[in-house]
Amino acid sequence: MTSPKTNLTRRDWIKKSGLAGVGLLFLNNFLNASRLKKSLFNPEFSNADFGSDFKWGVASASYQTEGAWNVDGKSESNWDHFSHIQGKIERGENAEIATDFYHRYSEDIELIKKMNFGVFRFSISWSRILPNGTGEVNRKGLDFYHEVIDKCLSENIEPWVMIYHWDMPQVLEAQGGWANRKIIEWFSEFVEVVTHEFGDKVKNWMVINEQLSYTGMGYMQGRFAPGRKNLKAFMRSVHYSVLCNAEGGRIIRKNVSDANIGTAFITSWIEPVDQQKKNIEAAKRLDALMNRLFIEPTLGLGYPEDTLPILKKMRNLFEPGDEDRMAFDFDFTGIQYYFRTIAKKSIIPGVRANQVPASKRGVPANELDVEIYPDGLYNILKQFSKYKGIKNIIITENGTCVVDKLENGAVHDQARIEYFKDHLAALLKAKNEGVKVNGYLVWSLTDNFEWDKGFRTRFGLVHVDFNSLKRTIKDSGLWFKAFLK
Repeated sequence: MTSPKTNLTRRDWIKKSGLAGVGLLFLNNFLNASRLKKSLFNPEFSNADFGSDFKWGVASASYQTEGAWNVDGKSESNWDHFSHIQGKIERGENAEIATDFYHRYSEDIELIKKMNFGVFRFSISWSRILPNGTGEVNRKGLDFYHEVIDKCLSENIEPWVMIYHWDMPQVLEAQGGWANRKIIEWFSEFVEVVTHEFGDKVKNWMVINEQLSYTGMGYMQGRFAPGRKNLKAFMRSVHYSVLCNAEGGRIIRKNVSDANIGTAFITSWIEPVDQQKKNIEAAKRLDALMNRLFIEPTLGLGYPEDTLPILKKMRNLFEPGDEDRMAFDFDFTGIQYYFRTIAKKSIIPGVRANQVPASKRGVPANELDVEIYPDGLYNILKQFSKYKGIKNIIITENGTCVVDKLENGAVHDQARIEYFKDHLAALLKAKNEGVKVNGYLVWSLTDNFEWDKGFRTRFGLVHVDFNSLKRTIKDSGLWFKAFLK
């Protein structure tokens, strides 16, 4: 910009204006700084646009963060066991220490407060509470979670407990884990213990995290614990997981007065690679597998056999009463969204569909080679809102792994900030169109052990130096701090 009366730049014109120009120069610098701050921290909406009762939080999981894998009476979990099998984890890493949340929970919860979040979602390690899977309860394990919950409450942060986030005692996994119908009894006992113990302090409960992830990648693809590749084991794990999800809800309802009860489903917006009929049908089958397989029986609609006929084989697993026991009236439905899936027909048995990798399509993607597609969150919210049985939706996970830049003690991750801006805009659009979505939890609080990828991929708002375990709030965490202020 130039002065209207000269060819000088605005800054030079101000400097030549004498003492009066000093004030103008200060004002100019202030305005420039304000514009910069606005561009970095303020999108086209504010947190007030989401409503005063909208929940803002962060999420974590026990195995990915706690460490202390054999401390204070904790037994080996299925992931402790699995991560020591050669070739299962990308770089041979494990979570014996992880982020050491077990010893540093107080610091981490204070970071949540510092970033102005009001909700902390964390999971409970089954093998820390019931080292033998069932039977004797480990008092030191219970005491640890009491300390975590009490710290949250002292910081005015709501504790949201996820009962199961993929880690079970290895002694139970060795007996078949989720592919053994006895899991219903085992899991029910676990839920009884934790709800009786923490129900007077915790009112927000979630039963199971992403059933498709641990059943599909654990019992069918072999990428996650326990590393099995068996269609029958997968189907058993699906059915018994559905039954446990509903039974867990009923136990919480019985034991915790005024509980707000939910569960969390992984989702993906599915589109065909083109408009050929074979690929359109493939997309429908993938949608049935990735989006409908668990939510529909939970709502009393049964398995989506109409689109995936192979699911009719699931009926062989039914025992009297199962159809009724599969459903539960949850207070909220947790939706976890990360990416869009492009489908094409394939020869894969059962589903006869495959995903086209993001790297082959030349689209924006994260370090896991999944597409960054904010509109998919809007589409998924609209899709799930059509189910009459869903009362309320919380985005219980959303986030991305991108390359962080460490510079002079700061951690820059502008790509992650843009990711959150775009996805929150998609969420707000759906909310403004009447979708009952009333919360957003970031995955994740800190960088952590990202399952089969180990420590390579980072999702955190807080950077963790895995040598020193030093925590540093990233620019994305500072963005939320300003946004939520």
